[in-house]
Amino acid sequence: MKSLLLSISLILLVQLEMIAQTEFVLEPSQSMIMTGKGPGQDATINPFVGQDCYVIVRNLGYRSFYIRIQNEGKVVEEITVEKGKFQKVKLLKGYELYLDPNPEGITKASVEYQKIEE
Repeated sequence: MKSLLLSISLILLVQLEMIAQTEFVLEPSQSMIMTGKGPGQDATINPFVGQDCYVIVRNLGYRSFYIRIQNEGKVVEEITVEKGKFQKVKLLKGYELYLDPNPEGITKASVEYQKIEE
């Protein structure tokens, strides 16, 4: 009975560790790669890696910040996310998503991915 309880606890703990972080604190001097560089480098797990998808970035803080999309090291698009607002952006296969902070102070953001329905 003890081993069964221990096994179940271990499984639940492992599953908890596999949940991707979706909320981030952005400090003024810290640009964050969200997805596009690969395992161990991305701050989030894009469940649609290898295909086009939508990314929804919400500003949960009190200062605006910026979304930067790059492809092969070149900036494709920069978008401002105002406080309390969100942006839904199409992220193409192989593109990188960065969150760039506001130099005036700390803010908070969340990131989620959505499949493109055809």
